[in-house]
Amino acid sequence: MATERREGRDYELRVRDFPVGAQMLFVAFGALVLVPLLTGLNPNVALFCAGLGTLLYQVLTKFRIPIFLGSSFAFIAPIMYCVKTYGVPATMGALAAVGVVYGLAALLIKWRGVGILSRLLPTIVTGPVIMVIGLILAPVGVYMAMGRTGDGAAVLFPQPVAMGVSLFSLAVTVLVAIYGRGMLRLVPILCGIGAGYAASLFLGLVDFGPVAAAPWFAVPSFVGPSFNLDAILVVVPVAIAPIIEHFGGVIAIGQVTGRNYLENPGVHRSLLGDGVATALAGCLGGPPLTTYAEVTGAVALTRIYNPALMTWAAVTAACLAFVGKLGALLQTIPTPVMGGIMLLLFGTIMVVGLNSLVREGADLMEPRNMVIVALIIVLGMGKMVFSLGGVHLEGIGLAGVAGVVLNFLLPQPKRQADRTP
Repeated sequence: MATERREGRDYELRVRDFPVGAQMLFVAFGALVLVPLLTGLNPNVALFCAGLGTLLYQVLTKFRIPIFLGSSFAFIAPIMYCVKTYGVPATMGALAAVGVVYGLAALLIKWRGVGILSRLLPTIVTGPVIMVIGLILAPVGVYMAMGRTGDGAAVLFPQPVAMGVSLFSLAVTVLVAIYGRGMLRLVPILCGIGAGYAASLFLGLVDFGPVAAAPWFAVPSFVGPSFNLDAILVVVPVAIAPIIEHFGGVIAIGQVTGRNYLENPGVHRSLLGDGVATALAGCLGGPPLTTYAEVTGAVALTRIYNPALMTWAAVTAACLAFVGKLGALLQTIPTPVMGGIMLLLFGTIMVVGLNSLVREGADLMEPRNMVIVALIIVLGMGKMVFSLGGVHLEGIGLAGVAGVVLNFLLPQPKRQADRTP
């Protein structure tokens, strides 16, 4: 027991650990606020939801897992689409529904075991869906890097100036990601945003008027949900990928701490915690939540495994949410700065999906696999629309549903079927 207390593997809330816990939030901060800034949601609400969601996650996982929940990148495209098409309240209702889906998946795992999800949602389906998420966002990043709005409809900054700032932000992010050491290597996005912001200040692209007008203390602008079936059908299929990725996150932190969290407290509890936190965020106006690999890296680097550190990070995030000037300051970041980061970020999402297929060793020339991957990508990227009665699917949502259906309908190759018990 003495060794475990020294290593911090048991939950022990101590005031002296507050600075280290707050540092964990610093590691996650750039990515956490990036999602609301890209999608038009309120960053202060995102901070509050991340803090409260992490605390709920800790309760549901018996305070055993040193994990911090932050804004999920997987839902950026459907959030952007739904906000523009159905409005923020309907988008929040759809995101709350995602939390319910996580909860149902957790119950299924509790009932049938972990293997049931890998059979229902194999890599041959989830990999291409992740790729589509990254590829469908690519034009948004390009437009913003060129100084335009995300849809390219309006020019916000002169293109030569915008390109210079965006490429500078991108270059700093890449250099820190590749050559950074220690804690610096864990925050390449934060470094890139900081460098781009500094360049924007030098070029006079930043307007501090909103910051001066904002109060120091302000209750975050919470938004309640409304429930629109069309919006739900666009967003919910995207949950396929984060559910699968959740296993990777839990396994990764288990490898760092030397504990099997899949069994104790159980991955069903972890996924349920993720679902409850995401449903809460949807009910308050925040982006969906997921486990953050950046924080797992920080835990590995510091070798402090006490889950109470995440309690301090969560409390810090929730408190910062009430600093009105912080949210106003974040919203002064010029579009080209965010565009430069997105050029890399959206490409990385695509590569993650591709890498999952490579790691699985999937034979893409095998006719069944070729059909599934090809149709998922073409339906998603081609923005195919399917409507039947009250059901409406398009883009990422249609691609995900099509992949699941094809995986059920198409027969397994004979050699693979022979190996299946």
